[in-house]
Amino acid sequence: MKVIKPLDWIPLGVKSVFLSGSIEMGMAEDWQSSVERLLKDTDWIVFNPRRDDWDSSWEQKITNTEFCNQVIWELKALEAAEKIIVYFSPGTKSPITLLEFGLIVGKNSEKLIVVCPEGFWRKGNIDIVSDRYNIKQVATLEEAVEILKRSL
Repeated sequence: MKVIKPLDWIPLGVKSVFLSGSIEMGMAEDWQSSVERLLKDTDWIVFNPRRDDWDSSWEQKITNTEFCNQVIWELKALEAAEKIIVYFSPGTKSPITLLEFGLIVGKNSEKLIVVCPEGFWRKGNIDIVSDRYNIKQVATLEEAVEILKRSL
């Protein structure tokens, strides 16, 4: 397994997974590290958007180079990834995760593996959209990784 983080180069056409999910400006648990540990003995390339040098004081505007480059990197990684694990952490709002989920639904729903535990404030919406678009949805990150390991 190899981990690629912002703003590293994103390879195309490789066995890769994007980790879309709750970060909440650093307030959510670091679930991405758990997924990395579960994939450590595989040949998956992991696109992890959780940036080690993120500065929460960066203004979230297109004119802010650091912020803009982060968002562009995430969009490119979403498009390049063969699979996307989407994790909605209970107790968070996760607006960017909801945005990323909406960008993929209908267009590339087969790429998605969704984890939306009880307690996420819009679980009903995620359940309905997942059902309507035949998106794989599981209860835990461990289950999502098992599906990922069997998928290609």
